[in-house]
Amino acid sequence: MTKLLSEAFEKASALSEEMQNQLARELLEELEGEHRWDKTLADSHDALDRMADEAEKEFRAGKTKEMGFDEL
Repeated sequence: MTKLLSEAFEKASALSEEMQNQLARELLEELEGEHRWDKTLADSHDALDRMADEAEKEFRAGKTKEMGFDEL
């Protein structure tokens, strides 16, 4: 455990039980969200590769046009 995280837990231990539980729920939700995001990215590599290949084919075939953000 890092020094900073240890310090945060030490300070959190002085909170009321209700506040500690709320903080724990929020931390666990954040960690679960990060895990889901990492899994989503890991699982999407094949689909992203296919979309990139298709976009490159369309570009090489002249089926695309350059646009600015205001034109999207």
